[in-house]
Amino acid sequence: QVQLVESGGGLVQPGGSLRLSCAVSGSIARFYTMGWYRQAPGKQRELVASITRSSFANYVDSVKGRFTISRDNAENSVYLQMNSLKPEDTAVYYCNSPSNPVRWGQGTQVTVSS
Repeated sequence: QVQLVESGGGLVQPGGSLRLSCAVSGSIARFYTMGWYRQAPGKQRELVASITRSSFANYVDSVKGRFTISRDNAENSVYLQMNSLKPEDTAVYYCNSPSNPVRWGQGTQVTVSS
């Protein structure tokens, strides 16, 4: 059974930065595309960034140029570096595989507020 554990969220001012981590039990992060999702209050969960096994990354337009997804296949981990954060980025952030989805973790709260 694959387990996803997200961490690194917190409260940050607009323009600040956070780095989210996703620890993956099992081996899916070594073989499949992984992604970061977020769910803002009152909104549906959306995929904001994904990264293939060969580290090709895609981003939703709203985070392009500000967020960077990366992966460490040896450590079975996925990261999301978030810079120039905006209040609109406030959400619970989750990791999962878009191509081989497993049970959702608890997510990590990111709050961008002055």
